[in-house]
Amino acid sequence: MNVRRYGRVFREFFRACLVEEMEYRSEFFGNVISSFFGIGMALLTIQIFFYQTDRLGGWTYGEVLVLLGVFNTLRGCIDFALRPNMPRLLEHVRRGTLDYVLTKPVDSMFYVSFRHLVFWRLIDVVLGFGVIGYGLYVERYVPSVADVLVFLVVMTASFLLIYSLWMMLMTTSFWVVRIDDLSFIFDSFFETARFPGSMYRGAVRMVITYILPAVLITNTPALALLGKWRAWAALAALVVSLLFLWIARRFWRFALRFYTGAGG
Repeated sequence: MNVRRYGRVFREFFRACLVEEMEYRSEFFGNVISSFFGIGMALLTIQIFFYQTDRLGGWTYGEVLVLLGVFNTLRGCIDFALRPNMPRLLEHVRRGTLDYVLTKPVDSMFYVSFRHLVFWRLIDVVLGFGVIGYGLYVERYVPSVADVLVFLVVMTASFLLIYSLWMMLMTTSFWVVRIDDLSFIFDSFFETARFPGSMYRGAVRMVITYILPAVLITNTPALALLGKWRAWAALAALVVSLLFLWIARRFWRFALRFYTGAGG
């Protein structure tokens, strides 16, 4: 895949979606207010937890705030670029309109993943970084340059892992087109990453750590910013995310063989 070419394609998607969204400015600003309300409720929930204890799964109040900020930042990225597109794949397969995507001079997996963007969700990214900063202030910790670099690496790995897992889930729509909301399954999985992995016990903890690594998605970047990273763990996160991306790509190409199109 030509990176520069697809960078230009993404810029065109970006421009077209921005123009479209600015046509409904009142709705845009209403959604922004909704984002502020959502992060406020999340902060209140954490505050309630810490009325009863001084640690949550071994994490202090400031550390959990950093974790919440990471979660909100990733969710903003998801809602900006992935959520507007993934459910549409199910409709493309169901209605046979994927034919039009496959005939375009652009990679089909790239097109169905990033064609539609929702800009107001970027406020969640900004609010997420704000909560991260507040958490670091509460924790009285200033990240080093190495901390920030590792954080950027593992955040990239986390986004790639989220994308790969969701893409694989939605690709199953080639066989199970009658399932109306595969995204609900992904949302349930992602919500477990809102809290420290050490909160969970038994089989649940094993699943979200080793099988569907939700813990890696948010806990690893948060620990990196708190200076509690290990080089091998950051490298492992990147390797795992690239492995899942490769699997998602292979699965997509395999699934296309079973697509029968509008006339099938």
